[in-house]
Amino acid sequence: MAVRILTALFDRYEAAADAVDRLEAAGIPHAEISIVANRPDSPAEPHAPGSAVPHPSDAAESAGTGATVGTVLGGGAGLLAGLGLLAIPGLGPVVAAGWLVAAVTGAGVGAAAGGLIGGLTAAGLSADEAETYAEGVRRGGTLVTVRADESRGERVLAILDQAGSIDIDERAENWRAQGWTGGTIGPAARSTR
Repeated sequence: MAVRILTALFDRYEAAADAVDRLEAAGIPHAEISIVANRPDSPAEPHAPGSAVPHPSDAAESAGTGATVGTVLGGGAGLLAGLGLLAIPGLGPVVAAGWLVAAVTGAGVGAAAGGLIGGLTAAGLSADEAETYAEGVRRGGTLVTVRADESRGERVLAILDQAGSIDIDERAENWRAQGWTGGTIGPAARSTR
């Protein structure tokens, strides 16, 4: 059966962690779920047009907070219990766990191809989709990525939506209005392969 890569960006780390908990409760193995959070204490759209993006040291401080939150929310079981702090090229320190972390850090693949963008494209997203999701994480969002077979795809999408994922197309348009010139995506970004 074909595997789909399903992605969702959340403004709040807590909403993404809730999505992970819901996915695991629905029978999605935590080995098929990844989470990457840059600033788990703030939304992905924290800046007014023209304002500065947070300094990487702010991300490191927030990432440490996120690791603590993830441990508490994870309760010692499932994906969230495995959260760790790592540096991803282009993003700096992030809190992350899951299969995507291996794609980003394993064998230099992610680093050679651009960190998170490289990991996402290696997983099957287009370069534009990957760039857009990486921008969301860079701006403080939390990315949840799921590998699911066709039989579970619609259920996974419903869970991600119910947990409060953002409309990435709309958000990318807002970033473009602020001067961002990155990738373009569409409804196909919700699933690939």
